Amino acid sequence: MARDPGSHPEATVPFFDLSRQLATIRPEIDAALAGVLADGGYTNGPAVAAFEEQFAPYCGVEHCIAVNNGTSALHLALRALDVGPGDEVVTVSMSFVATAWPILYTGALPVFVDVDPARMTMDPASLRRAVGARTKAIIVVHLYGQMADMDPILEVARERNIAVVEDCAQSQGAEYRGHRAGSLGTIGCYSFYPSKNLGAYGEAGAVVTRNAGLAAKCRMLRSHGMVERYLHEDIGYNYRMNSFQGAVLQVKLRHLEDWTRKRIALAERYDGLLADVPVTRPALAHDGRAVHHLYVIRHPKRDALRAELEKRGVETTVHYPRAIHQQPVLERYGFEAQPLDHTEAIARECISLPLYPEMPLEQVDVVAKALREAATAAS
Repeated sequence: MARDPGSHPEATVPFFDLSRQLATIRPEIDAALAGVLADGGYTNGPAVAAFEEQFAPYCGVEHCIAVNNGTSALHLALRALDVGPGDEVVTVSMSFVATAWPILYTGALPVFVDVDPARMTMDPASLRRAVGARTKAIIVVHLYGQMADMDPILEVARERNIAVVEDCAQSQGAEYRGHRAGSLGTIGCYSFYPSKNLGAYGEAGAVVTRNAGLAAKCRMLRSHGMVERYLHEDIGYNYRMNSFQGAVLQVKLRHLEDWTRKRIALAERYDGLLADVPVTRPALAHDGRAVHHLYVIRHPKRDALRAELEKRGVETTVHYPRAIHQQPVLERYGFEAQPLDHTEAIARECISLPLYPEMPLEQVDVVAKALREAATAAS
């Protein structure tokens, strides 16, 4: 879950620039926001309902429950699945920490497994070894815009009757064997943080599912546990979406496929220009569509390489320099980190290069040239 929407003002090539996108859709955004002001439904209003109706079929499911952020979406999913104290939830450590928070919110414990070193998503063999009698759910993270290898993961889940939650924060529009992110598991969870492929202008998220019962439970929990006005049947939360975000997301959803095509073109240009540069490029599987939320390379001297790129005016960032299982906060829960070799190697070596739909194609050439020079200087 990327959390870095800003850019370095002196950079020749900024990592990210939301102002370019806004400039292309400003009239549509202004009209959408004016519509919310006119109808007065500022929270969970008509704009939110309309977005839910549009986003569910985009994901290939029947139900969408819009919420205030992606972390809340994951929390609602686990609550709807009755995850609680004494349970374990198997997930990966190569993600933003928000993947783990909801597990701890419920009183359950995370069990971290390693990733496939090429795909950088959950390793199915590691998952199979980790599931046990206390495993209540699996959270699969579709990282950097590419979906995990879902067939063997779902096979393990079916064998043990374990629910699968898809963390789709970085994968709006990604596909695996013809299926959209969020449609293969029991529940899918999205973040619409501003830097995402489909980003709000503030915090927002969503739960998607084919299961009507789980959808109804998420809707009830989202709004203070209400089944009807002032009738509360469970401990609920104030996780409702701001209607201005629903309006923004409706506009942006109309453009998402075009933006995805542009991301793919930029990534393909990177692939060609970096073919003989001594870095590890992203390894794409041939079983779906990656949407390139991030273009992440690896280099054994990551910090030195980043410093050399900064000298050449190229802004980079790191997703993520410390894996979740290495975070000191987990020690409070008596969590003893087990080594995850591939995860830890990625955390030491990964670098995210600039990539966003409005990025001029020639800037990829600038980054590639700078990276070639920087790799020599950093060696």
